Amino acid sequence: VMACLPPSDWKMTPENTQGRKDLRSVPVMSIDPPGCKDIDDALHCTRLPNGNFAVGVHIADVSYFVAPGSALDEEAANRSTSTYLVQRRLDMLPKLLTETLCSLTSTSDHFAFSVTWELTPQADIVAVDFCRSIIRSVAALSYQEAQNIHDDPRRKDAVATGIRDLNSLAKQLRSKRMEAGALLLASTEVKFVLDAESADPLDVQMYQLKETHALVEEFMLLANITVGKKILRHYPTLSLLRRHPSPSRERFEPLIAAAASRGFTLCVDDSRALQQSLDASTDKDDPYINRIVRILATRCMFPAQYFCSGEYPQGEWHHYGLAAPIYTHFTSPIRRYADIVVHRLLAAAIGVAPLPEALMDKGNLHDLSENMNRRHKAAQNAGRGSTAFHTVLFFKENPAEAEDAYILRILETRLIVLVPRFGIEGSIDLKPLADHGLLNRDADGHRITCPGNIKLRVFDKVQVGIRVAEGQAAHRDAVLYTLKRPLIPGLEEAAVGGGGKKTGVGAALGKRKGGGSK
Repeated sequence: VMACLPPSDWKMTPENTQGRKDLRSVPVMSIDPPGCKDIDDALHCTRLPNGNFAVGVHIADVSYFVAPGSALDEEAANRSTSTYLVQRRLDMLPKLLTETLCSLTSTSDHFAFSVTWELTPQADIVAVDFCRSIIRSVAALSYQEAQNIHDDPRRKDAVATGIRDLNSLAKQLRSKRMEAGALLLASTEVKFVLDAESADPLDVQMYQLKETHALVEEFMLLANITVGKKILRHYPTLSLLRRHPSPSRERFEPLIAAAASRGFTLCVDDSRALQQSLDASTDKDDPYINRIVRILATRCMFPAQYFCSGEYPQGEWHHYGLAAPIYTHFTSPIRRYADIVVHRLLAAAIGVAPLPEALMDKGNLHDLSENMNRRHKAAQNAGRGSTAFHTVLFFKENPAEAEDAYILRILETRLIVLVPRFGIEGSIDLKPLADHGLLNRDADGHRITCPGNIKLRVFDKVQVGIRVAEGQAAHRDAVLYTLKRPLIPGLEEAAVGGGGKKTGVGAALGKRKGGGSK
């Protein structure tokens, strides 16, 4: 595999740049998470004399360095994706490519695959072009840095103007997607602040999204959709696309019922109706409840899947969440093999390279797609496992006394809660009360009455304590959650009580087992 790499001192030459469009005079910039080393994508936006905008999405031309059928190509196809853990990244490709030759840094020229549009001020597409290019980024920005530039009225340079114009166009693209029925969902993604020497977590918090996140997202979506249409026009049965099946009503039934218990009506007839009903699921006293409903709606969805266009009828190509009839992945070839395949299809579609023989075989495309779906899921699971492990490490050293939380579900003997500050979920054990018959759970499972006539409902705001069980710090389920507010008589005593006669629920409440209804 390593023998397939170009030399570490690889340079551009008149021979290897032949046929590429020179875009080094264009003010291209990248916007990524802080510290990002594998920069896949960059953008530019300039104003045209006719009042329209020239907008470009420039993607690292990884396929130039990965020869079809080589050992490097086969290894990348097998890995299929990079895996992101809290403290490190497991690359799909060697670092010479991911961090040096392909990463679109602002310190050198790079090969790119560019999609450029002429857009009106209303973000309508007038023209589109595809080319292999040479670019030089004028700024490698973090999301926060780009946001600061956007918000600083003193900045009038090409980068600042480009960011503001891109943001204005992105808002209109987003509005068009929402009108078409695209969903605005939510997740509980978290980030850790690690100690520079020990790599121990110093802080854990919900990932905060900024306007510049949405800016980049909109243009990556536009590029993926535009490229999907292009390759499909040339290869109607051999295109690698991404579909998102419509969810079944059965998957939504528990959420529909839970939302109804709080006075919200969710309609899942189609994505537009779902989006409108999510928008209406608001509590004027607590805006965060709307986010919770969106998080839970996300979990009712089927996962998106890669597939070969020749394997499914056109009616099943649709991406439900994006409300897109055709969608693919083009914008992250450093970390996804699907994008390398799509780059090869696009290069053949625009006549700058032949289509590799392996991509002319629908059976091979099927096998590639299946592996991509399998490896993507495995990478997601690994990332979640890494987050869970570091959560244990953090709370082992930093127990929380009382944090705001929301009830997501009410089970027979447990409450499932979300802690917004940390973006984590946990389980509060009510079994000591249930064992003594002191819980009364409504038939619909969305309300529960506890000792002291304390009533809890789904989406209620509570306070919880968070700590790690003694001697269990190496276990991913070692984080313990206890209910602090409202204070339920007997529950805290049961959680921390020892083995004497005066501990436990019965002693705390002075009641006999069976003194309540289950």
